[in-house]
Amino acid sequence: MFRNPQSVTGLAILGFFTLLAIIGPFIAPYDPDATDVAHRNEAPSLAHWLGTTHMGQDVLSQIIIGTRGVMVVGFLCGLIATVIAVLVGVTAGYLAGWKSDALSALTNVFLVVPGLPLIIIVASQFADPSIILISAVLAITGWAWGARVLRAQTMSLRNRDFVQAARASGEPLWRIITVEMLPNLMAVIASSFVGTVTAAILTQTTLAFVGVTPISNWNWGTILFWAQSQNAFPDRWWWYLPAGLCIALVGTALALINFGIDEYVNPRLRTAGRRARALRKKGFTLSDSATAVAD
Repeated sequence: MFRNPQSVTGLAILGFFTLLAIIGPFIAPYDPDATDVAHRNEAPSLAHWLGTTHMGQDVLSQIIIGTRGVMVVGFLCGLIATVIAVLVGVTAGYLAGWKSDALSALTNVFLVVPGLPLIIIVASQFADPSIILISAVLAITGWAWGARVLRAQTMSLRNRDFVQAARASGEPLWRIITVEMLPNLMAVIASSFVGTVTAAILTQTTLAFVGVTPISNWNWGTILFWAQSQNAFPDRWWWYLPAGLCIALVGTALALINFGIDEYVNPRLRTAGRRARALRKKGFTLSDSATAVAD
């Protein structure tokens, strides 16, 4: 995975935004709430690299400060949802009988629950919902797909020889699951985590854009909300375009990382990737390989 150019590029982009979320409040050139009526709606300049809003607020500072909220919600939601998916999916896949059926039915219920309307209803009940609350609600509505995939993979593993040997030797259930099975599921778990983080970031920015979450808490969706409410489209491009590009870049980075995970999981993709990298080291290109195969 770490030799795959796609996944390495995705990790580099994601690492940049993660670093920005950590040090953002220390490097932001202005207070994102500070107004300057003398410099309203200004295009990018040396004083304001990404221009200003209708109140003279610095857009770059809003982008930098808003990065932390987006990344924290994304990773916290991904962590919570992945833990729930592992607990429910692996347990349902390993057990048999009514216990497995009950957990499978629970997963199916959460699969058909309309996530976004439920999140809007819950978030609207609080005047100032915290990041933890938003992450928890997103996780509760987003763990079922990962649990479904893990259940199928676990059902395939539980009849393998090494699992049967561990069971015959009297190994306890917790050790069979954690030592024998979970290492073989790590790639699927990682892929589920990446997918959940992507969905959480998109959902959070959507909630901020429609005004469900407090518009005083800066994130990229909040910036788009203010830009839309002040009719910034399309003339004041510096107000909305950077926030949209940040969302697109994080989504692209997570997709590239997922491609690397897919190559690691799928033996055919892994073999094809190794062969392609070996050919590139020898100076061959994809067109040369296609020509050789055609000949």
